[in-house]
Amino acid sequence: MPDPAVIGLGSRERRPRPLLRTVLGDVLRRARREQGRTLADVAGAAKVSTPYLSELERGRKEASSEVLAAVCDALRIELSDVLTEVGRDLVDARSRRAPVVDLRSRRAPAPVVDLRPSRHAPARPGPAGDVRCLLAA
Repeated sequence: MPDPAVIGLGSRERRPRPLLRTVLGDVLRRARREQGRTLADVAGAAKVSTPYLSELERGRKEASSEVLAAVCDALRIELSDVLTEVGRDLVDARSRRAPVVDLRSRRAPAPVVDLRPSRHAPARPGPAGDVRCLLAA
């Protein structure tokens, strides 16, 4: 069975990506811990079992919209704030996964300007009065 945390199963490059349920669980756990509350306290207020809330926080269960709303109410936080935090965490995870590209290695070397007179062109002022120069590759 394919790993559900791997995206692009048909491609050559398989990169693990965080699952929404895992990131959502992390955000819920952080919110609960920041409030200094126990699993049992929040589970009771949300009217879900303590083991079920634990599974949600560990990203092992998918929360229905009703359960998620109940947990947010129990934590006294807005669903939109939870989802915003999840989005930030996903962006942070993406930036950590992104390959670092050294753009300097992809640039062509800077041209060298040779101000010496050319053998092919006389060293005399051009039409605009400037001296001709050669660009050496």
